This record gives sequence, structure tokens and C-alpha cells, in this order.
Amino acid sequence: MNLSPVVIAIPMYFILMGIELLVLRFQKNPSYRLNDAITNINCGVVSQVTGVFLKVLSIGIYTFLFEKLALFSIPNNIWTFLLLFFLYDFCYYWAHRLSHEINLFWGGHVVHHSSEEYNLSVALRQSSTQTIWTFMFYLPLAVIGFDPISLVLVSGINLLYQFWIHTEAIDRMGFLEKFMNTPSHHRVHHGRNPKYIDKNHGGTFIIFDKWFGTFQEEEERPTYGITTPVNSWNPVWVNLAHYATMKEELKMIPKFSDKVKYLFNKPGWLPEYLGGYRNVKEVPKDFKKFDTTVPAPLNYYVFFQYVLLLGLTAFFLFNVSSFDAWAKLGVSVLIIWTTVSFSGIFEQNRWFQFQEIVRIAVFGVGIWWISNGMLSGPFPILLSVLISSVSYIWLVFNFDTIRHFQSNIKKPGIHATKTV
Repeated sequence: MNLSPVVIAIPMYFILMGIELLVLRFQKNPSYRLNDAITNINCGVVSQVTGVFLKVLSIGIYTFLFEKLALFSIPNNIWTFLLLFFLYDFCYYWAHRLSHEINLFWGGHVVHHSSEEYNLSVALRQSSTQTIWTFMFYLPLAVIGFDPISLVLVSGINLLYQFWIHTEAIDRMGFLEKFMNTPSHHRVHHGRNPKYIDKNHGGTFIIFDKWFGTFQEEEERPTYGITTPVNSWNPVWVNLAHYATMKEELKMIPKFSDKVKYLFNKPGWLPEYLGGYRNVKEVPKDFKKFDTTVPAPLNYYVFFQYVLLLGLTAFFLFNVSSFDAWAKLGVSVLIIWTTVSFSGIFEQNRWFQFQEIVRIAVFGVGIWWISNGMLSGPFPILLSVLISSVSYIWLVFNFDTIRHFQSNIKKPGIHATKTV
């Protein structure tokens, strides 16, 4: 079983999101939208699934350095654990800060900032490529002599801590504001207002920002998101959009030396002969969030399919060690395909109907294959047929709604809503 603190805490994530949703309803704060929340969680799903393969890179290299180059044999006790926790957050601060200040690294981190809402579901909006750019920041801990198991535990706890600070339901927290990262401090970090850009990078502690000059107190309520909105519910595209922009802008730069500068300078940098650095502008007063509207029956359908997806994903993550390499790859592709399918429904893309028919069949086969190893007799095939039949019937009943809706929109499913 996967004993990662992040995976073990999955049920608690959804319980806390449910509580937050009730509190925000009581506060009359409409910061949850179904399409945004599902995309946030989808990004987390894709991140966890791809992380199954990327951990070979990050943990593998860390373990190699620990075994070959560790300077000290550090015992495992409460004091060394607390020291490692503090040092890990110090490394996290610099990994996080440079993920904002280096364009290439920003491509891995921008995913987390691309939601235009701020709630607990945003905490799950994680990148699938960030590990590639940031794992090296923690390698000094291996050379010092902190073992890989302790590193995984501390990193999981650090990430868990950052979950609860993604909320507007909690205001200021008094004395804790002086040294801990809090919802107020982290709301600043997610703001796209010029005064809030690249501030408050700490994970658990805020003291590093105060020491190194990147601290900003929360003043007016931030406008959340990024300066160039991604305008998509597709978690794969959300992960790739910045890299796609980089590819197009690199084509405009003729000099190799300037291409390298473009990769490693701050996001927004261009050579002087192409206009120079593009400063962050104030948020327009008429700024509108990206949003889509689909008929309620389709939202119910997506929610039903999403419950099935979360069940499959949780089972996969909890039991990933029991899958061989090809099974891991196959289940991962099915999970990611399903998350993309939801975006097709939300955006009313023309391709989603045909691919959804195919996806349901493949999903049913996947459920049969996985449950075949756990259930005896006819139960695996009955479960597969039941899920597929309910999905097909529900989809068929929505075909008329889909066609009518698509015939009455200029651009499938997309409009904007004014910022609240």
C-alpha cells in the first residue's frame, strides 16, 4: 500500500472541502464553481498519476546521493526530524521562489496559480512537470545525511500543511501571522495584482520571506489567477500552455544567447529589440473570469463520472506497488483521458461525444480488469456492465440536450463572468 502522507490524506481533503463549501455558503462567498473545482482536482489527479513515474527521478537521485555522498549518519529522532522539517522548508522557499523567477521553471509552477478562484480545491491544482525543475533543490539534504524515507515524510507533511491555507473562509490569525504561513499570507501569493506578484513563497513558515525581502502583507482582496489566463478546463493543456507560449516566443528570438536568457530570466522577459521586459499591469476594472455554462443534466453526468474516476484513482494510488509497469501506464492513460473528457464536456467541444462513447467502453473494461483480481465469480463483469450501462443510458438521454445547446452558442460553452 502507498503510505505517502499526501495519498493517505485524500479522504480528509474532500471532507475539509465539504466543510469549507458550507462555511462559504454561510458567508455568502461564491468562490466554488463546479468546472473550476473539478479542473483543480483533475490537475491534482494528473499530477499524482504522472508522479508515479517521476518519483523514480526525484527519489531515485536523492537516494543515490544519500548512499554515495552522505557526510553524516544522522539518527532518526524528534530533534533531527524537526531540524529536517525546518531545512526542507528553507529548500522549499528557494525552489518555490525560483519557480516564479525563472521562466522555464515557471512553466512547471504556473499550473498551481492558473485558477481564478481561491479555495481548498486550488491546493490540489498541482503541476505534472514541476518536480523536473525543483527536485535538485532538496539534494543537499541527502549530502548532509537525511535519509530518503524521512525526506518523503517531511515533504508530505509540508505539502499537507499548505492545503488548509488555500481558503478565504479564515481571516487573520493573530500571533501566528508573524512566523507561520497563513491563509492571509498565501492569498497574497495567489494574487495577480502587481503589488502581490512574486511574494510570500514560504511553505510552512513565512520567516524566510521576511528574511529575504519577498514578504507582502495582505491589503486589498487579491484578484486571483495569472496575468495571461489559460482559459481552459483541460488539465493536460493547463500543464502545457506556458511551454507552448515559450515555444512560440523562442521562434521570435534570433540569437542563441538570447534564447538561453529567455529560458532563465523572469517570465515576461524579451530582448530589448523585441520590446524588453513586459511589466505586470494593474488588473482592469472590467476583468472577467473565464467561465463556461452547460445544462444542469450534463453537470450531473460529469459529477457521476467524476465519482467513478476518483474511486479508480484512489484505488490506483493506494495500490500502485501491486501494478506492473505496463498496468501502471495503462491505468494512468485511462485516468488522464477521463480528466480531459470532462473538459470537453465543460467546453462543449465537438469531439467530446464520440470520444466519450469510446471512453466509457474502455473505462468499463478497465474496471473489469482491475476488479477481476479482487472479486470472484461473475461480479467483475457485472460491475463493469453496470457502470457502462448506466453511463451510456445517461449519455443517450443527454444527446438532445447537447445538440440543442451546441446549436445555440457561437463558441461552444464559453462565456465570461464578472469578477465578484
